[in-house]
Amino acid sequence: MSLPSPTSPSESPARDIPSGSIRSVDIRVDGLSKRYGEFWALRDASFDIRAGEILGLIGPNGSGKTTLFRCLAGVAPATSGAVLHNNEAIAPNHRKHFLYFVPDGIRPWPDQTVDWVLRFTGGLHRATVQARDEIVQSLGLTSLLGARLRELSKGEHRRVMLAHGLLTPQPLLMLDEPFDGLDLRQTRDVMSVLIAHARSGRTLFLSIHQLGDAARICARLVLLSDGRVAGEGTLAELRTRANLGPTHSLEDVFLALT
Repeated sequence: MSLPSPTSPSESPARDIPSGSIRSVDIRVDGLSKRYGEFWALRDASFDIRAGEILGLIGPNGSGKTTLFRCLAGVAPATSGAVLHNNEAIAPNHRKHFLYFVPDGIRPWPDQTVDWVLRFTGGLHRATVQARDEIVQSLGLTSLLGARLRELSKGEHRRVMLAHGLLTPQPLLMLDEPFDGLDLRQTRDVMSVLIAHARSGRTLFLSIHQLGDAARICARLVLLSDGRVAGEGTLAELRTRANLGPTHSLEDVFLALT
């Protein structure tokens, strides 16, 4: 899917980045904010995305997770703030060169088959047939290849869109609620696929509602509450910040910091 290219007059001057020129994704999100009238959906969000990691964005519904993802991806213009690579601001319409964003709840190509969608995605992004077949098998999609997307359950459709995202080449893949609609076994299997994908060198940034899921898969975490970043780091680092011991859960840490 293509990303719209809104511009924000409040962003720092940004440079043009030719496609394919970014090989790593050490990214700094600096003061990203989004206001709707008098309401701040996101306020002064700052954190790092490190190359090759699985970073989790966690917070309750309404905390600003989707707004942050949309502003970071350039789908929605930020009110203020910048996204930096090598200390230089990257304009929203050039972020598509280093990131791919799979939003939550989208239902593209309803009349096409799963096989058509994945062949189309693979061909568009020059993925090998072997890579596509491995993703199909790993996500348990073989029996669904002949089904049309409008016929799929929520969990089945989620796995197809995950496969779609995994077939794209950008070094940073952003997935909004990748485990929503999956049962316990499917969640475990998808986690294994994502971990293997990250080990191949790709950076994953996951928005996750369930704190238990986030603790199992993410190397580091960004805690979001009421549109503000309440903490960033590994679970051990966040425990230290919250003055909690090693037996305390991510839920305990989140409640202490927010």
